[in-house]
Amino acid sequence: MSAEAPVAPRPTPPKLNPVRVPIVEEPVPDRTTDFREVLHAYSKEDAVLEAKRCIQCRRPWCIEACPISQDAREYIRLIAVEDFDGAAKVTLRENPLSTSLCKVCYHYCEDACVVKKKGVPIAIRHLKRVALDYGQSDLAYVASKPKNQRVAVVGAGPAGMMAAWELGVRGYSVTVYEQEDRLGGLMQTIPAYRMTDADVLTDRARFRDLDVTFVTATKVGKDLPVEQLLKDGYQAVFVSIGTSTHRTLNVPGEEMEGVVHALSFLKEINHDRPVTVGKEIVVVGGGDVAMDSVRSALRKSNGGRVTLVYRRGREEMPADPEEVRGAEHEGIRFLFQKAPVRIVGNGHVEGLVVQSIELGPPDAGGRRSPTPVPGSEETIPCDTVIVAVGQKADLLGFGPELDLKITNQGWPEGKGKGFETAVPGIFSAGGRSVVYAMGTATQAAEAIDAYLAAKRGEIATPRPDPLGGEGTYHLPAGYTAAIRS
Repeated sequence: MSAEAPVAPRPTPPKLNPVRVPIVEEPVPDRTTDFREVLHAYSKEDAVLEAKRCIQCRRPWCIEACPISQDAREYIRLIAVEDFDGAAKVTLRENPLSTSLCKVCYHYCEDACVVKKKGVPIAIRHLKRVALDYGQSDLAYVASKPKNQRVAVVGAGPAGMMAAWELGVRGYSVTVYEQEDRLGGLMQTIPAYRMTDADVLTDRARFRDLDVTFVTATKVGKDLPVEQLLKDGYQAVFVSIGTSTHRTLNVPGEEMEGVVHALSFLKEINHDRPVTVGKEIVVVGGGDVAMDSVRSALRKSNGGRVTLVYRRGREEMPADPEEVRGAEHEGIRFLFQKAPVRIVGNGHVEGLVVQSIELGPPDAGGRRSPTPVPGSEETIPCDTVIVAVGQKADLLGFGPELDLKITNQGWPEGKGKGFETAVPGIFSAGGRSVVYAMGTATQAAEAIDAYLAAKRGEIATPRPDPLGGEGTYHLPAGYTAAIRS
């Protein structure tokens, strides 16, 4: 009787370390006087230590949670062995806006990180920055064989730039029309202490060898009808106009001097134009724009006091928790379950009248309905009110023939497969965050590729390696299903 073959021992998984390597922040007294960067980059040594905390899950939860399926597991593995060039290449392979996203991404990947069950998740977003800072990241994307078909993209925000990249690396000739004089869309409103316009331009520079042309200061819908693009020889159009128009409070006194709308306020600051605020500032809202507004207003107030008014509770705030904590650390005062009633003053803002709110049971979407409390009015003295209660799309020139769906968050999208509109060849999509917008743009670009391939009598293939390597895009080993919240 022969002896049984020895069984190879199973590899021992790395021991889970629940403690994150600290991310250095600029001290509060210093950082609130200007727009210097708040979060500092890891050193190489700290980055390697943090990357070694990753247990390299067989099922890549972090990748499944990412709207663009960024292979974070792989670039973290490469950082752990100090292969920063390799990590940069992996990062840029799926993410053409890496330099911007490593500063402002919502990091859904970290919410799904297994390490979070025992402690603090891996600092995945910050390790992406490490890959770009210490690895060779000044790379140029490579286009595949020209398809000899033209595509127009309307809007140079994250969705528009992602679609242009997806189509450009596939060999299409792409023209991107942007109404502003800068690229980035609503990324133009993100304060410099988080991300700068230079970050967007760094990402843009990697498009240099693609057949992608950016046309700024041109508003499709007003300066150029969207249907005209098809008549002008574009064989497909992607509309990604986002939510560039502010919503109002719709309360008496909103027309007074001293009332400012958040998007224009943030954009003026980013464009280095003069912005004046008072010493007692109230920001109304609870989203990311509101967080950017309170922290920017503090920096512009020269020692003033800033209060945030939000009609629901802290747990209902849609803003990134990291930004909420940052605002709290900087001394922003939060007043929850308060809703604006009217703005008072003699031609100029002198106060905001609010009333208390009770929150009822959750609605179908899981949010508790706000109900005003009679007789609970009070006045918050202030000389500036910044309105940050949401945005909507500017649909001028985008007619009913497109049959667009307007989402709850305000952006338009096509109702058909791959976000195609009712007009064949015109697609539309967006998203509630930078990376979500990029994710929907990828889906639309894949649909556009399939649509145009059919016109050529061909079948669409996966995205080629955008850095000129062999093979096409594929999901990493162990990937099961997308995790979307």
